[in-house]
Amino acid sequence: MMAGFLDERAGLGGKVAAVVGGGFGIGAAISTALAEAGVDLAICDIDAAAMEETAQAARALGRTVTTRHVDATDEAALDAYYDQLAKDFGRLDILVNVAGGTRRRSFMEASRAAIADDIQRNYGYVVQSVQRAVPLIRRSGDGGSIISFTTIEAHRGAAGFSVYAGAKAATTNFTRAMAVELGKEKIRLNCIAPDTTPSRGNMNGLPPEYGEAFLRLPDAVKPQGMTMYIPRGEQPPPEALADAVLFLASDLARFVSGTTLHVDGGTMAAAGFLDWPFGDGFVPVPLAGTLERMYRDGDG
Repeated sequence: MMAGFLDERAGLGGKVAAVVGGGFGIGAAISTALAEAGVDLAICDIDAAAMEETAQAARALGRTVTTRHVDATDEAALDAYYDQLAKDFGRLDILVNVAGGTRRRSFMEASRAAIADDIQRNYGYVVQSVQRAVPLIRRSGDGGSIISFTTIEAHRGAAGFSVYAGAKAATTNFTRAMAVELGKEKIRLNCIAPDTTPSRGNMNGLPPEYGEAFLRLPDAVKPQGMTMYIPRGEQPPPEALADAVLFLASDLARFVSGTTLHVDGGTMAAAGFLDWPFGDGFVPVPLAGTLERMYRDGDG
């Protein structure tokens, strides 16, 4: 009974969603969750094999699913995806812009090409995607929901991720501005800001030596950093981000627009307070308990 009540209030059944970057990792979890909620899908992704696997799982749930192999940063390819979507479905109710990412690097060592790629991958394509989606959403006259992925790095000084952070901040404020511009049409725009999430994309953002060093750690040690960093003590899985998409896409959020939902286990709220070990607790810097273990015998 409760599930039926929530399904009715959410009103997702029979809607059509475009998921840009919906093939693997977080995107796959989102595509699957939408399909489980009764939403038909137009998925595009740079990973064709993973995308087809996700599409097959959604079709097994009885959904209509179309796919297109697309690098979202390629303007012509993204236009072709929307052209095909218009032919296949004729309308759109939900857009989720998931694609994005970067690699950790010093800004002064970044090439012009790498900088341009960061901007296009994390902001530029979002502008194009929204501009192509809005006319399709307008066709029903009932409004719709546009959800773009930003990041916690858009809300803090992220050394080593400066251009990425700036591009995601642009996506955040673009979303806010468009929510005002399209508000009277009942077209809602919101962002989801994850932090660290166990996904292939997040691991690819770090230099290989970081991942290799992490793998050499004892299994009992590996989760300790997250226990210190995330107030909840664990990383939100991709399914937690998919749940946030379901909420923002649904009628349950029909008056939620122009905002950013932080799905991070509390790291944004902590704002630099870490749960240091050895009795120090939640403070911005390590105290005597941790410092003693880090610098025994006066080592610098």
